[in-house]
Amino acid sequence: MAIKQISVFLENKPGQLDAMTKVLADAGITLRALSLAETKDFGIVRIIVDDVYETATVLKDHDYVSSMTPVVAVMIPDVVGGLNKVLTALTAAKVNLEYMYSTLAGKQTGNAYMILRVEEVKKAEEALRAGGFCLAEQGAL
Repeated sequence: MAIKQISVFLENKPGQLDAMTKVLADAGITLRALSLAETKDFGIVRIIVDDVYETATVLKDHDYVSSMTPVVAVMIPDVVGGLNKVLTALTAAKVNLEYMYSTLAGKQTGNAYMILRVEEVKKAEEALRAGGFCLAEQGAL
């Protein structure tokens, strides 16, 4: 049930993110989650969208370099320590967390999700399901 994340490489210059998001908007693509990490010379934009293949095609047609990565989207309980409970389940299963970012679930008002990049997707999914956590599918965010 892993979802696909698209990572787009951009030069670290003014207007690059604006130009990329305009290409996606003009193609009718809705961004469900976005994370931006940068270095001095380039940035990596990580996005979650409903239609990863259409998005990848649009990006390629506009000469953007991108890649797809499986990630896990887990609903975070709206309680004190909600994130910690997710992390504890991953730690107990010895799942290494590489990075994460959050998003609100547009189609399910009031729920927040953490997007998790882990080394072992299946193992993470099993640990989270066993802990009673809800995982999202590609179009559910």
